[in-house]
Amino acid sequence: MTPEEVAHRLAHLVADERTAESVSVGGAWSRGVVDVPADRWAGAIMSARDDARLSCNFFDFLCAVDETGSAEGEDFALVAHLWSTEHRHGVVIRTRVPRDAPHVESVVDVYPGAAWHEREAHEMYGVHFDGHPGDLLPLLLPDGFEGHPMRKDFVLASRVVKPWPGAKEPGESEGGAPSRRRIRPPGVPSPEEWGPDAVQS
Repeated sequence: MTPEEVAHRLAHLVADERTAESVSVGGAWSRGVVDVPADRWAGAIMSARDDARLSCNFFDFLCAVDETGSAEGEDFALVAHLWSTEHRHGVVIRTRVPRDAPHVESVVDVYPGAAWHEREAHEMYGVHFDGHPGDLLPLLLPDGFEGHPMRKDFVLASRVVKPWPGAKEPGESEGGAPSRRRIRPPGVPSPEEWGPDAVQS
């Protein structure tokens, strides 16, 4: 099956009025992409595994993407890549969850290998996977860490507390020529707003 046929087959299996125009294919060597509503997430992944023509029996990976500032809006996107070892084709399944309450059904019962990926997405983005076994225990961050560091609104505290090493622009070195106006990286507040030099109001 071609990537387009794979994507249309899965879209047909999970079709309703919300998935009618949800298929895209990037090219001959790409995987077909099917966008599904959040409440159909686990069902679409199960259909990709159980349908005889698709037979996507290998879970490749799952990740989250913070769409803040993009044309897509302010939500989080969840992306799962699946592969069929029998038919040698794959499919990408995507859904969107709201930023203020990001949750979706866990797919660990469908693919046990998704457990690690769901824990990572929960820890880094705050996406909750309903029914995940093991209570989404911390995976990568130290105990007591607060926040979700892959969200675009997460404050990069180390950039505020200590100066960034090295000269990145002409004239930024110590004692050099005057530099251009320095621009803080995205997500980093000014020292007057946050950190040890913050102005108390």
